[in-house]
This record gives sequence, structure tokens and C-alpha cells, in this order.
Amino acid sequence: MKEKIKLQIKSIFGKLLFEYECEDNTIEKTVTEAINSSADLSYADLRFADLRSADLRYADLSSADLSSADLRSANLSSANLSSANLSSANLSFADLSYANLRYANLSSANLSSANLSSADLRYADLSSADLSSA
Repeated sequence: MKEKIKLQIKSIFGKLLFEYECEDNTIEKTVTEAINSSADLSYADLRFADLRSADLRYADLSSADLSSADLRSANLSSANLSSANLSSANLSFADLSYANLRYANLSSANLSSANLSSADLRYADLSSADLSSA
């Protein structure tokens, strides 16, 4: 019998936002479960999180800290990432169509081959971002 692993998602202020326990738990499973449970993940501290290929459609990650997160091939279509910190995040091949990225910090982010169709990038910081084939 495998041991259950409990993971917590805390806010950038240290407040517990969501916790999930299951066998072979990962941050991706915990975030997905939080989204499916309609948990409020605004201001979530997800720095360095491995969220490769995660289904984050319609997620409210406004003002979340996703700096240096691995979001390669993640589905973030229609997600609310307004004012989120995505600096140095890897968003290559991510689906950001219709995402709200208003005021988001995307400085030094890897957006190569990302789908940015109809994304709201007003006031987003794209300094030093890799936008090749985006």
C-alpha cells in the first residue's frame, strides 16, 4: 500500500488556500483538484511549480506567483492571470488563448510557440520574453 501525500497551496501571504491528499500526489494533481473544486487560487504561491501539460482552463490565478514555474504545454485557455507574476516561467507550447494576462509580469518568460490568440496582454510586461513563433 502506497503512502498518501498531502500537499498544500498557500498564498503569497502564507494563508492556506487548498490542500489535497492522495497516493503519488504532485503539485499538478493538487492544483488541478483545487481548480475542479472551484478553490480561489488568486495570490497562490506557485513559484517553481511543475505544471507541465496541466489542464488549467478557466483557472483564477490572478495575482498568483508563478515565477520560474514550468508550464510547458499547459492549457491555460480562458484563465485569469491578471497581475500574475510569470517572470522566467516556461510557457513554451502553452495554450494561452483568451487568457487574461492584463498587467501580468512575463519578463524573461519563455513563450516560444505559445498560443496567444485573443489573449489580453494589455499592460503586460514582456521585457526579455522569448516570443519566437508565438
